[in-house]
This record gives sequence, structure tokens and C-alpha cells, in this order.
Amino acid sequence: MKNPHVIPLSRAGAEVLAALLLCVAPAAAQPVIAPAHYANVQLADPAQEASARALMETLRCLVCQGQSIADSDADMAADMRALVRERIERGEKPASIRDWLVARYGDYVTYDPPLTGLTWPLWLAPILLLGVGGWIARSSFRRRKR
Repeated sequence: MKNPHVIPLSRAGAEVLAALLLCVAPAAAQPVIAPAHYANVQLADPAQEASARALMETLRCLVCQGQSIADSDADMAADMRALVRERIERGEKPASIRDWLVARYGDYVTYDPPLTGLTWPLWLAPILLLGVGGWIARSSFRRRKR
């Protein structure tokens, strides 16, 4: 039995409705939560802000991966900036904030990972590549002399 309150849509009407829903979907997907207070607001004390900014320059955005949290527009980077500023304002040292972030997100959060069993290839690769490049250049120059 058909429901008398339901109006059937034609194929064209269904396509228009689908197109409208697709246009509205991005607006519904926007985050509703406002960014943290210190995400885009500097600290009142210039020395504390300079300390926070210096720390933020050394921390990698986990979303962008190529930018520091100071330069990234990602929501997660904004949250990390706010966290750094809030902790600096409370008097916490940048080294302890950095250690907390490394403990939480791993060594990848920093641009300067420590030398460990997992990171030694990152440290040795540039030296090895320079050595291989020097060896290739040397052998190339020797061939040209002959």
C-alpha cells in the first residue's frame, strides 16, 4: 500500500536534489568547534612569545608533515600552537613541552630526531650520499683525463 503523503520525484527532480545535497555537504563538514584561544593569538609577554615561537618552529605539523606548527594552517597545528603557548604562559620550560610532545606523538613531531636504532639511517644517509657522489665525480674526472 502506498503512502499518500509521499510525493514521488521524477528522475530530473532526483538529480537536482542530489546536486543540491552535494553543494551543501562541504558546509556541513566544516568543524563546528572554534580554534583554541592561543592558536592564533600571541602571548602578552614578548619574551614568552619569542620562546613559544622558537619552540613551534622546531615542531613538525603531523597533518602537513612538511611545515612547522608555526607555519601550518591545519586544525591540529593550531591546537598544538595553543598548547605550546598555554604551557609557556604557565611557566613551563620549552624542553619539557618538547619532551611531552615527543612522548605523545613520537620522534616524528620534531625536525631534529635523536640518534637511535630507528633513526640512524636518517643521520647517515646524507653522509653516504655525499660519499657516493664524490666517488662518482672522482671516477668521472679520471676518465676525462685519459
